[in-house]
Amino acid sequence: MKKLNLIAQAMLLTGALSASTIAVANPGGYQDPILTMQGTPDVIKKGLDVDGYSSAVSAWNWGYPIVRMEQVAREYTNVPSPKPATSYRAPLNQIGWATELATPAAKDMPTANNDTLYMSSVIQLNEPYVLTVPDLHDRYYVVDVFNMWQELEHYIGRRATGTKAGKFVFVPPGWKGKLPADATALYVSTNKIWLWGRMRVSEGENMTPIHELQKAFKLQSLSGKVYHDTLPPMPALKNDGLDFLRQLSFAMQSNPVKPQDKGLFGQFSRMGLTDKEFDERNISPAVLEGVKRGLQDAPNVAVSTLVSTSQVRDGWSYVRGLDDFGYNYPLRSLVAGPYLGGQGEKEAVYPIRYNDKDNNPLSGQNTYTINLVTQPPVNAFWSITMYDADTKMLVENPVNRYKVGSDTKGLAKEKDGSLKIVISHEKPTGKDVNWLPAPEHNFYLLFRMYQPKEAVMDGSWKLPEVVKDN
Repeated sequence: MKKLNLIAQAMLLTGALSASTIAVANPGGYQDPILTMQGTPDVIKKGLDVDGYSSAVSAWNWGYPIVRMEQVAREYTNVPSPKPATSYRAPLNQIGWATELATPAAKDMPTANNDTLYMSSVIQLNEPYVLTVPDLHDRYYVVDVFNMWQELEHYIGRRATGTKAGKFVFVPPGWKGKLPADATALYVSTNKIWLWGRMRVSEGENMTPIHELQKAFKLQSLSGKVYHDTLPPMPALKNDGLDFLRQLSFAMQSNPVKPQDKGLFGQFSRMGLTDKEFDERNISPAVLEGVKRGLQDAPNVAVSTLVSTSQVRDGWSYVRGLDDFGYNYPLRSLVAGPYLGGQGEKEAVYPIRYNDKDNNPLSGQNTYTINLVTQPPVNAFWSITMYDADTKMLVENPVNRYKVGSDTKGLAKEKDGSLKIVISHEKPTGKDVNWLPAPEHNFYLLFRMYQPKEAVMDGSWKLPEVVKDN
């Protein structure tokens, strides 16, 4: 409080400048509030509060992905026993595959697809690691290489590298040495990386040969040494409204600030955050009050990017550039949360829909129709998947159908070749109805198009409307 009073006294002296001096100093300028603002205790307190608030909002939207990725690295290397067939968890520096498609029981990944088997591997790059991939004979697969900022640095797979057998070596920052001549070098920017893979499975396909393909994916260190590393636990929670900053400073100890972010990060020291620790002991209570409010409100900024940075086409919203965020830190945070592992539009596009044609929220209390005049133009496959709006999980239903897509069996086409999909909670009556079951309450739809053609990219192929039945 003594420090606050001294600052206030100094500001009051500044405020004693005459009005005539101010007028001369600012001829014809805009009305400049700082030239006439009095440094009263209320002004100082408000300023400290706003400074803490704005710093916290910026720090959260900048730093959330690295906290999320450090949490995910620990979650996805914590393998349950017994391991569910839909789980892709594996110990550090090993590959984990789901051996069955995701169902509502699979809770690891929000907005999981029901098209592909997921693969996960968290790698601590004490040295380069080599991924060996088998010949997949044109089967769709992709392995995304994420740094610890949830930034997609490389693609391995059908579109980017083909489906022939190959080797890929992940090279950590600053490593010097000789790499194998028969491997493609992939340089990464952090000392831990996350491999997030998908392998397509068609409805009703024999899983035995697919499981053999999964086993043929191999991962080992360049030297052949087996590291038995485990990741240290994240800081214990104090539940005082400041836990995020403690976890962020912890995450940064193994993930240095990027050169282009140092100017921004330097501002956070005013609220006690450095790359060594978060220490609130010498921070004004007014600043800390603002910090706590800012940390509560900051996720709203990330979620708002669904509108501020998305494109809306035919009622569907989608965001481009998921593999090149630039300085759009709120978007990066949004994707790192409920859309973790999202890919760039060349690999897949993900139009999402929360409202019907009349802009009312989608609800299982109603019945809707989607009419696909033509099937989506893709080089791989497509699907429309149903999600619970509250949990962001697949929806339990009596026929175990979680999506309608290019490989859904038994779909009935109209006489003109179009495909009509009926969405409702209760099963519709009548034969030849292409039913996509909905929950009783609100839901959303995700339209996945893998390896989209140019007609999808440029908008010449029209996305179907979601029309509420009368």
